[in-house]
Amino acid sequence: MSRLAKKRPKKRSKNLWIQHALKKRTKGALHRQLGIPEDETIPVSILRRAAKEPGLLGKRARFALNVRNLRKRK
Repeated sequence: MSRLAKKRPKKRSKNLWIQHALKKRTKGALHRQLGIPEDETIPVSILRRAAKEPGLLGKRARFALNVRNLRKRK
């Protein structure tokens, strides 16, 4: 058996997968870009408008909308 076959991927909890998708330095970045304080929630209307923007702002807004939908499924 080769050395590569012996290595197994690290087990991660299925419930914590989203925490590994985000980096610590990007926490609150969408709030900062939109000019909304981090202790306030971002209104959905603003998120939908920002999701139409190109670049990183649009990516972050689309991701926030997708994560919002994940919370509703539980």
